[in-house]
Amino acid sequence: MQQKRTALTKARVFDSETGALSPLSTILIEGERIVDVVVGATAFEGATLIDAANRIVIPGLIDCHVHVTAVDHDAHRMGFLPPSLITAQSKSILEGMLMRGFTTVRDAAGADFGLREALQRGFFIGPRLFIAGYPLSQTGGHGDMRKPGQGEFICTCAGLGLFGAICDGDGEVRKAVREQLRNGANQIKVMAGGGVASPTDPIDGTQFSRAELEAIVEEVDAANTYAMAHAYSPRAITRAVEAGIRTIEHGNLMDEASARAMRKAGAFYVPTLATYNAFTNDPAMKEFSVEMRAKADRVSASGVQAIAIAKGEGVPIAFGTDLLGKYHPQQSLEFVLRSGVMSATEILQSATSVAAKVLNQVGQLGVVAKGAFADLLIVEGDPTADAVVLSKPEQSLKLVMQAGTVHRNTL
Repeated sequence: MQQKRTALTKARVFDSETGALSPLSTILIEGERIVDVVVGATAFEGATLIDAANRIVIPGLIDCHVHVTAVDHDAHRMGFLPPSLITAQSKSILEGMLMRGFTTVRDAAGADFGLREALQRGFFIGPRLFIAGYPLSQTGGHGDMRKPGQGEFICTCAGLGLFGAICDGDGEVRKAVREQLRNGANQIKVMAGGGVASPTDPIDGTQFSRAELEAIVEEVDAANTYAMAHAYSPRAITRAVEAGIRTIEHGNLMDEASARAMRKAGAFYVPTLATYNAFTNDPAMKEFSVEMRAKADRVSASGVQAIAIAKGEGVPIAFGTDLLGKYHPQQSLEFVLRSGVMSATEILQSATSVAAKVLNQVGQLGVVAKGAFADLLIVEGDPTADAVVLSKPEQSLKLVMQAGTVHRNTL
């Protein structure tokens, strides 16, 4: 059976590696893949034609830090929702991400293999999903959501949500990694330092011993994958990357020395400004305690500076947002929040070519090139010159294509 053919013509193609725009070109698509990108006009027998009309075409965007099953920004409240309801509510979250141009996302804990398969089989419409399963947390760590004095945390959500796999010591951390991998995890999430939403840990503390971190890395290496680490402080960041952790999430308290440690280790940085902007600017956000609010204010104030430090030290920076519950629609605001320290082109590269490297999907995602998935966006305006363009996807995205299928077309 012949695969569907599409020719996208009169396109100014964004090269996500170099940051350059091509002369007017034709993108040839067969099935879910790009088969060629040709400068000028060219024929493609039996193809459906899409006229970009001299607009810029960019690869589908990649968000490297999302929680697609975080249907509520209050983790404790979500713990009492049945998994069927969480899954049903995640449907609109996934669709919203795709309509904002995010054709691929890396879930940083919560989504499971069933939701990924639901997307693959077309039951839900949404981004391509790379999952972490349960995040690994030490007792009392960022993934341990029990309040002081509470023995057990009763949760009805059966694997959906943000609750940690609590593990201590060599044997337990190895088993926890293997369990996530057994259940289809693409990467492993490690809570390597304190967090905002957890009730009992200091934001600038370290979590897991060096030996535990090294055991986790040994297990992911054996499975040909990698670990991502939640870490804010210089100590937490440095310990994680020296143990072999591949990506640092958040990292708001980073200093020059920890950034240099990241660069030396070949680690990636995934800042997430959108989430702090959301809840620190929401007067209705009452779920945080005084202590949690103080932690949130501290990391929020230093997020932009951390990106500037990482950039100055040559650390590759990927795109992430980390939004929860009602804040998911603010995903595209990340483009503007970074604009004070990154150029529009650099921010776009963080959500395309750099993000593809994080996912080990070079040549497959984040690029408009022969052999890549046909994840394509036609943009009104120039996103390489103005970060605001992609912050308003309802206006700027004229076409959203994922794996050769058009999900939105307002041309």
